[in-house]
Amino acid sequence: MERRDFLRKAGAGTAVAAGTLAAPAIVKARTEIAMVSTWPRDFPGLGTGAQRFAASLAELSDGRMNVTYYAAGERVKPFDSFDEVASGNAQMYHAADYYWKGKHPAWAYFTAVPFGMVLAEINAWIQFGGGQELWDAYSGSWR
Repeated sequence: MERRDFLRKAGAGTAVAAGTLAAPAIVKARTEIAMVSTWPRDFPGLGTGAQRFAASLAELSDGRMNVTYYAAGERVKPFDSFDEVASGNAQMYHAADYYWKGKHPAWAYFTAVPFGMVLAEINAWIQFGGGQELWDAYSGSWR
């Protein structure tokens, strides 16, 4: 068999095979998400960041994920956000986990600790120093 005949036949077979592949699965359903927060609405930085996150999630998912943002006190009191999600009444919260260090003392280390590590240090610890494994081990222990 000549090389050109082989390439021509192989190319035709590849085109047929490519034409029979299934299209990628794209979720068409919409998901409604309630996000509660400990920050007041339009609070500079943290509150506006939570609102931007909710809007970005809807935009990035082409509207398939619709996030309704509830600022502190609009749905629950600020420090009831964790319990609202844990009970299943909301799907996510935007807060700092050290607010609930009474539920598990290790949680303070996965958020901001005053005079603790800076962002680069905490990222390095989580990614390369065993922090992710520790986080995973303790993430279900509050239940």
